[in-house]
Amino acid sequence: MTKPGVEQIKELVLKGKSFLESGNLEEALGYFEQALLLNQSDPELWNFKAVTLRSLGRYEEALECFNKSLEIDPRDKYAS
Repeated sequence: MTKPGVEQIKELVLKGKSFLESGNLEEALGYFEQALLLNQSDPELWNFKAVTLRSLGRYEEALECFNKSLEIDPRDKYAS
């Protein structure tokens, strides 16, 4: 049995990634933020938010999210 919210998070991430790929960055950011509300201990979610913020030119916020990801998982190969 999956934890409550796991499927919901997956769905939010899929939608966020879709908007990110199509260049709709504000929409993507909204979905990644919703996913983070459900699970703030997933470094991958912080990375998605960071990449989106970086694409929006919000570098300081993006750096904070990358750092949060690294705090959670120092070996996170996606944080850059």
